[in-house]
Amino acid sequence: MTDELTFSAPTGNPGAPTDTATAPTDTSGAPTDTAAAPSERLNLSGLFPVPTSQLALIVVDVQNDFADPAGSLFVSGAPEILPQVNLLVDAARLDNMLVVYTQDWHPAHTPHFAPDGGIWPVHCVAYTAGAALHPDLRPGPDILIRKGSRGEDGYSAFSLRDPVSGVTSSTPLDQILRDRGVAGLIVCGLATDYCVRATAIDAAARGYLTVLDLMAVAAVNLQPGDGDRAIAEMAAAGVRMADQHKLQPVSAERPS
Repeated sequence: MTDELTFSAPTGNPGAPTDTATAPTDTSGAPTDTAAAPSERLNLSGLFPVPTSQLALIVVDVQNDFADPAGSLFVSGAPEILPQVNLLVDAARLDNMLVVYTQDWHPAHTPHFAPDGGIWPVHCVAYTAGAALHPDLRPGPDILIRKGSRGEDGYSAFSLRDPVSGVTSSTPLDQILRDRGVAGLIVCGLATDYCVRATAIDAAARGYLTVLDLMAVAAVNLQPGDGDRAIAEMAAAGVRMADQHKLQPVSAERPS
């Protein structure tokens, strides 16, 4: 068991690891209450040539440090994508799709951070408010993948890179998806030009049919146009793009 993969959160000591197969319950993850049934849902069935039972939704890093204006690495546009992300989660649950959330989950000191020689301000330090999933995000993912807990560069939900040696390793996500027969992925979240880009490209390279919801991502844009360039790179890697013309809300009531 590694703390990149969390099925449930501690009920006592908030720093203790856990391996029980339930959804996260601590304040650094998502609460387990189920949301009220939505009045409308997105139709995801037309995006893939496989049944929705073989699909999974990956919601990347919708955390306070990225999605809250007071966060240490706030992504402009993040609050505006939350309604679309939640519509995706609602639709995925109605179709019994696997729902995966990811979190940056860093130690207080890592070569990833500017004070230790990296490029990023300190953000998403494990078990802090900044690392917690945003409170407006639908609660209760099936799987929670925590990235970078030992100081790695954890841009992709599938892989990690040691910032000193450059050695890469895998998170458990690929094996989880294959064990559950997942063939297609919908990716959304933060940020378009970093963790979303890395996750989507990694997914396509591993053979998954991968769709990016353009209405449910936002970019850091350290340099003007980084988000647009990331979308072009994802498309070149085989990631398909979905926009408002391909993701139309329909009645949430299933046909009889």
